[in-house]
Amino acid sequence: MTFFESKSTKNGQKAESITAHEIELDYKYSDEPRNYKVRLVSIPSNLGKGLIWYFLCPQSNKRCRKLYSIGGYFLHREAFNGCMYETQTQSKKYRQLDKSLGAFFKTDDLYSQLYQKHFKKTYAGKPTKKYLRILEQIQKAESIPYHEIEGFL
Repeated sequence: MTFFESKSTKNGQKAESITAHEIELDYKYSDEPRNYKVRLVSIPSNLGKGLIWYFLCPQSNKRCRKLYSIGGYFLHREAFNGCMYETQTQSKKYRQLDKSLGAFFKTDDLYSQLYQKHFKKTYAGKPTKKYLRILEQIQKAESIPYHEIEGFL
């Protein structure tokens, strides 16, 4: 449903046209019903081909490509107070430890990725980038001397 269209002109030429739509979100969060509308806004692509669609945050009215769900509402990331990435809460020492020894502790995950049912090791006769990246990480993990790992445990 279109609910507004805005056109701006610059020196008599069409500069930008913004068309807006909305979607209605109706769901339950912790057995509490939630129902609200999120506006969608499109602007012309800078390449001149098609439109770029954005959400308008229901709380901050900021234009964004992703809405995040924290506390049961889908909002722009800046609408949440005190939210951080996991690494922002880790100490500098822990981040350094993870950087140097993290590959060793993630080896099992790397091998499980490598041997998944539909994992492509090659494409057109050449190894895939993902396959090479996993092999590199496994080699890095296996090159860590065991006495260095025991020192941290």
